[in-house]
Amino acid sequence: MSELDHFALEDTRVTRRYFAKFDAITAHLARVAAVMETEGSLNRREVEVIARYVVGLSLTFRALAQKYHFSGRWPHAGQLRFDRVESGFPVFSELMTMANDAMQAERHLREMPTPGELKEQMVKTIIGDLAIPTKLQFALSQRLYYEELAKGQLFWARNDPDAIWIGTEGDRRRFLLHWAVYDSQINLPQVYLMEVEDTGRTGLPKDGRRWPEVQAHLMAQAVAGLKLLTIARGFDADFDDLHPKRLRRFHIGPMYSESFTRQEGPLRRVLTAAKAPMGEDWALVWTEEDLLSERVEEERAGWFGKVERQVFALDPFAGQGAESGASRTTRAIILPERPFQALAELDPPGFRDVRKFVVSPQGRVLSYR
Repeated sequence: MSELDHFALEDTRVTRRYFAKFDAITAHLARVAAVMETEGSLNRREVEVIARYVVGLSLTFRALAQKYHFSGRWPHAGQLRFDRVESGFPVFSELMTMANDAMQAERHLREMPTPGELKEQMVKTIIGDLAIPTKLQFALSQRLYYEELAKGQLFWARNDPDAIWIGTEGDRRRFLLHWAVYDSQINLPQVYLMEVEDTGRTGLPKDGRRWPEVQAHLMAQAVAGLKLLTIARGFDADFDDLHPKRLRRFHIGPMYSESFTRQEGPLRRVLTAAKAPMGEDWALVWTEEDLLSERVEEERAGWFGKVERQVFALDPFAGQGAESGASRTTRAIILPERPFQALAELDPPGFRDVRKFVVSPQGRVLSYR
């Protein structure tokens, strides 16, 4: 991706509007996931996992909003860089820098004045010097930034795999593995869910030999350009006593905005036609790739042993047939009411089969197929 696709927000008001938009979007995402649960496309366990990552994403944006609160008003405040052509999200390097800052957050907090001390100094500056305490305001924003980092639970560039026990069937334990990344190539958050059957002697999360190896393997494969089929087959081949039954990948984004992004295509025309008020001039794409095990085959392992190998179902109706690398791909779009009205009126090709979630400022979510 060209650096020309990246744009720095240099104005304080524009920066704050950008983060306010994402604050609203992440709040809607949790509600959309709840609607998916009601409709049966996600179960309660899966909704809780996805909600955890959505909350983390919200906290990440909250921390970045504090960091860049005074962009354009203070020379050392820095400027947020985001991908205005492909994703609409902050560029990957922003999350990498944030992760480095988090490692030093406690030291910064020890060395900085407390929020109360900074506010007291602000009052003295305003009353005693009759001046705007810009330096102190900037210092407070940085203090609050490091406080957010110290609290943790954010969405990082890498969110290592975790395991949730689902149940037991005979001698097989069933786990839901989940992990997430902020992909460096497309500047978008992605969440992975894998259902596995475990026939090892020790349950996977308690196995000090297999679990670290599994975590490293999955994180190395968490790349947007890799097909789910490639990831699942590689996992199946590398771990004889772990059997991947289902693998899903959720792409959160791109985000389209009349105010901030420069993407081309039907959504751009929809947002232009909508003439939505500030804060409602956006649309977020949500894509789910799903790969299911169709059957099991056995193959020889060594002289006398046999191991199971999964045969995965591929979507014969996908754009490139088996080349899609998934059993099915479901696309949805989340957008406010005015852009949805414009979408319905323009009715651009390719959007009739896209799921629409229409959100309102009051928190209502309506689903249209």
